[in-house]
Amino acid sequence: MNGKRPYMDYPQYRAARRLVHECCNYDNGNCILLDNGEPCVCVQSISYSLICRWFITAVLPLDGKLEAALLHRADRKRCTECGGYFLPKSNRGK
Repeated sequence: MNGKRPYMDYPQYRAARRLVHECCNYDNGNCILLDNGEPCVCVQSISYSLICRWFITAVLPLDGKLEAALLHRADRKRCTECGGYFLPKSNRGK
């Protein structure tokens, strides 16, 4: 990320909300890492931006399409066959 936080549209937000439940620090809507005696709501579960570094590093890669859409917007190309987006692995990708 280049200093700007990626902003999600509603379908991406819903996909991220489903992924939040896979996080090892998620406990009944609260974040164990932010808990300092009082329960703290998981910030990633209530935000349309990517805020949590742990989520970006450890959880977001579980959904490759969502990760590519949010983090690699400048690097992705559109497929000439199906019209979908992909991350090229070489300069031959079309």
